[in-house]
Amino acid sequence: MTSIVRYDGDLRTTSVHLKSNNEFITDAPIDNNGKGEAFSPTDTVATGLASCMLTVMGIKAKNMELDMLHASAQVTKHMASEPRRISKIEVVLNMPFDFDNKTKKILENTANTCPVHYSLHPDIEKEVTFVWGKED
Repeated sequence: MTSIVRYDGDLRTTSVHLKSNNEFITDAPIDNNGKGEAFSPTDTVATGLASCMLTVMGIKAKNMELDMLHASAQVTKHMASEPRRISKIEVVLNMPFDFDNKTKKILENTANTCPVHYSLHPDIEKEVTFVWGKED
């Protein structure tokens, strides 16, 4: 078993990761009868895509003896209705590094083949942008 999710009332859940005992809450979004005081369940899905991309890129970079410290991602989730669902996830990966083109391509391919990317329904549009360059 991976986790336990408890319904806390008022459209809030608490999820507990069993191995680490870390937890997070979710709330229904304001546009769906909730308070919007935390990630919504669909926010966690969209954010999970970016987290997965950065994680597998970090694994690949480590194997290539590269440092990816300070890489980040901006995530925008778009919803559709009837049925209510995620229709599009935009991920902008900010990569403040001056890697050569071959390394960039390897890391981009790694990100675009992460397990979450493959796990999302093919009807969900995934728009991924890589922004490469040194930090100022």
